[in-house]
This record gives sequence, structure tokens and C-alpha cells, in this order.
Amino acid sequence: MSNLSGPSMAGAVDLSGLVNKQNAPQTPASSGGAYVREADDHTVGGLVELSKTIPVILEIYGGGAAPQLAGLIEKYQGTLVLGTVAAESAPELLRALQVQGYPVVAALVGGQPIPLFQGIPPEAEITPVLDQVLELAAKNGVTGVMPAPEGDEAAPPEPPLPPLHQEAFDALSRGDIPAAKAAYQQALKEAPADADAATGLAHVELLERVQGVSLDQARADAAAAPSDVTKALLVADLDMSGGHVEDACRRLLALYPSATDEDKELLRQRLLSFFVVAGPGHEDVKKARTTLTSLMF
Repeated sequence: MSNLSGPSMAGAVDLSGLVNKQNAPQTPASSGGAYVREADDHTVGGLVELSKTIPVILEIYGGGAAPQLAGLIEKYQGTLVLGTVAAESAPELLRALQVQGYPVVAALVGGQPIPLFQGIPPEAEITPVLDQVLELAAKNGVTGVMPAPEGDEAAPPEPPLPPLHQEAFDALSRGDIPAAKAAYQQALKEAPADADAATGLAHVELLERVQGVSLDQARADAAAAPSDVTKALLVADLDMSGGHVEDACRRLLALYPSATDEDKELLRQRLLSFFVVAGPGHEDVKKARTTLTSLMF
């Protein structure tokens, strides 16, 4: 995934819809370093535009983890800019990039995305790829530099993750989902009120359920048996892993009224897990929670 084949970027994914969102791209907020910008579906268009001048590295993260590349990007002194994106805040971006899991890293050069990594490999593996991104950018005339902020304008570094959270993040970065799940479970065992660990566990369990699943096959199976709760749960998981919160919740809520008591409990539990993954403030979660409550009572 990290091999950059050459200077041509023809045929890349079209992100113009994100640039044009709400008529004009909004400026992403600075976060976690002088050359770091936090973005979501509403502001990632600003990064797409910026990438026409300065190459941008996109780090899409989730699972209760924090972005990890700020320190490395700082070493490039403004020749690269890091865009950090919480997966649940950018379903349209995830759909455009066909993201099925995270963390995932891509480059934006001249407004075009280039996939780099699934997971976060060691720095020794990342650096040569970032160097290739700069070479590719130079061949395409993208050679700008982000000026360093003056004095105290630079954002302070992100605080370190708690040990078990870091253990989970490291496990996810190397693709070890069982180890990440065990770390979050242990964190909750030690601190049952740890909301970040609960969110992380919900994300990891979602990744576990969709690992190795064919989206097309799952959709075909569900379409052939529209009342099959098990098949609907799997498609909803796939929708959720792609950031399609509304689609995932709507599919399960539609089955709830006619489901057996046992299946209703399965649907309820899965919806509650989706609410944790997306976060209580997500508009689609608020709507789905209201609908579920009305269906239950």
C-alpha cells in the first residue's frame, strides 16, 4: 500500500465534492503541533485545496486512539502538513477513500489522494515513504512550505495516552485486533468508568466483526433475506465501519418492530454499540436513539 509508483496521479479518487461542501472549504483547525490541522467532512476541503500548494498527509484514526504522526511531521519543517481526521466525523471522506478500517494514512498531492498505510508502521518505515511523497509532489509542482508559527502560537504536544490505551493503539497499528481488544477490556476492568476505553473497545469489536468480510457479498446475502437479523447486523457493521452511521442505524431500526424478542435484544445491543462508536453528540445517533426509545416503549 505504501509503494508510490510515479509522478502521474491520473485516475485518482475525486474529492471535489468535499472541496465544494457548503459552497467553500472551511479552514481546518490547528491541533497538536505547528504543522497539524484537525479536519472533518466540513473542513477537509481546506486540506484538499492546501495540497495544491503543500503536500498533506492525512491520518484517519478511531477506536478511542489519538493521532500519532504529529511528531514525525514536525521534523519536515513545513514541507509536509498533517491532517488528522477522527473517522466518525468524516463519513463522506471515508466513503470517498473507500476506508474499511483505521488507522489509515494517505497523502494529498495536488488535490488527489494517494493511499500510504493501513495502520501506523514504525517510523523507520514511514520516513522513506514520506520522502517519496515529497519527490512525487516536486514532480507535480507542489513545493510550498508552511511557515512556522511565531512564539506561543505553536500548539502544545498531545499528552501521552494511558499505558493500556497506548498498548491498544500499538496493537491496532500492527493489525493485532485481539491484543487491542484485550488491552481495552483490561482498561475497563481497572476503571469501569473509562469512557475512552469503552469507545475504543466498541471500535475494536466493530473491526473484529467486519474483518475479512466482503461488502458486496454481505449486501447480496442481506438483500436475498431481508428479514434475516444476522445478515442485517453484518451489513450494518460494514456501514458503520465505513462511517455511514445513519445507514447502519436505519437498517437495524427498520427490523426492530417485526423481530422476535431475542432478535430485538440483539438489535438493541448492536445499536447501543453503534451509539458508543459514533459518540453521543452525533446527529444520527440522537435521531436513532429517539427512534429506538419510541419503538421500545
